Amino acid sequence: MNTTAVKILVVDDEPPIRKLLRVGLGAQGYVVNEAQSAASARVSVAEDQPDLIVLDLGLPDKSGQDLLLGWREDGVQIPVVILSSRTDEAGIVKALESGADDYVTKPFGVNELAARIRVALRHRLQQQGEKAIFQTGGLSIDLVKRIVKVDGKEIKLSPKEYDILRVLAQHAGKVLTHQFLLKQIWGPAADVQYLRVYVRQLRQKIEEIPDQPHYITTETGVGYRLREPD
Repeated sequence: MNTTAVKILVVDDEPPIRKLLRVGLGAQGYVVNEAQSAASARVSVAEDQPDLIVLDLGLPDKSGQDLLLGWREDGVQIPVVILSSRTDEAGIVKALESGADDYVTKPFGVNELAARIRVALRHRLQQQGEKAIFQTGGLSIDLVKRIVKVDGKEIKLSPKEYDILRVLAQHAGKVLTHQFLLKQIWGPAADVQYLRVYVRQLRQKIEEIPDQPHYITTETGVGYRLREPD
């Protein structure tokens, strides 16, 4: 993806973080604007119309969670990557359920964040039309014929295993929360243990080493992520 014209708004009240991202993302070709509060972020989104927002959850005048929720309620669909502390799993889950596209936890590397940014930007483009064949590494999914293959060999999945894999493929590269997956597959009242059992069974069938998954990775305390497409 050509990043030359891609504008990123960094919303964080810590000057060292903003400088790190201004320099690091700028070196990768992004145009970086900054906001240090929720109020200034709202103005910047309205006036500058960024292509993506990097949002800290802990802002001085309003929580990042509430700011994000307000944007989504107003119809603002700009991709958002959350910055959060490693211990704030509940905040991360709430932000993802409110419409965030991904997250990184502090401390983080600029390359890690840049990878999340690329995935979020690609995911928004992919939402305009679903491809019939999903491919990542040796895993392929024919979303029309419902055929799953690993290294060219067809894998037989149960309907629920396939449904989980299909939803993950439709959002490949993006972390999906437990509650999102449960709602999509079973309904909002389902127990997360159902999901864990089926993901374990799915890994047994598609992963070379199920305990060291290559395709379906666990985001501890949050959910699961399918490796992004080739």
